[in-house]
Amino acid sequence: MAECIECGKFTKYNGGLCTDCYNKKKSPTAAVTKIIDAVLDDFDEEKEAGLSDKERAYRYGMIKGRIAETLIQELFLSLDYNVFRYGMENTIPGIMELLKGVRSDVAQEIRRMPDFVMQNPKTKDVYFVEVKFRANEEFSLKHLPKNYPYENAYIILVSKKHIKCITVAELKEGKEISPTSQNYLGKRKEFDLDKDVIIDFCNFAVQFFENV
Repeated sequence: MAECIECGKFTKYNGGLCTDCYNKKKSPTAAVTKIIDAVLDDFDEEKEAGLSDKERAYRYGMIKGRIAETLIQELFLSLDYNVFRYGMENTIPGIMELLKGVRSDVAQEIRRMPDFVMQNPKTKDVYFVEVKFRANEEFSLKHLPKNYPYENAYIILVSKKHIKCITVAELKEGKEISPTSQNYLGKRKEFDLDKDVIIDFCNFAVQFFENV
C-alpha cells in the first residue's frame, strides 16, 4: 500500500503526498509562518535586551514591513516567479543601522533601493517591486521618498484586508491607493497572477495583521 512521504497515511501513489499534506504544501502558511516566527523571536530577544519604547516601536514597524515582504515574496515564488531580494539590507547586510541619522546623497540613494526584482516566468520580463504595509490601506505620491529614482517600479501595498498595487508613474499622475480604490494586485495584467493564490495570501495577511 502506498504511503504519504510526509505523514505515512494512505495515498494513491508511491513517493507521493496524501490529500491533507498536498493541501498543506500548496498553502502559503507553512513557509510564511516559519519565517514570521523567526522574525518575532528576534523581536522578543530585542525586548529582553532592554530596548527603549521608541526603539522598540521602530523595530516593530520594521518587523511589520519584513512580514509584508515575506508574504509578497512567497506569493510570487508560489507562482514560479524568479524573485531576487534587492533592497539595501539584502545587498549590504547591516547597512540600515549604519545609516541611521546619515543624510548624505549616497545614503539616500541606498535607502531608496526597491525590495525586489521579480521576473515573470512566461514573458521573462523583470520588474522592480517595493513592498509596503499600511494598516490604513493608503498610499500616494507624498509617501514616496523625495526624488524617488525608480520611476518604473511597482508599489505593492499589504493592508489588513487587501493586497493592492500601483506604479510610481501612476502615483505621479495623481492616482493613489485607498480603502475604496480598485487597484488590486490581481488586476495587474503584466504580472498575470492567479487570483485564488492572491486570496490565500490576503487571508494570511488578515490573520496576522488583524490586531496591528
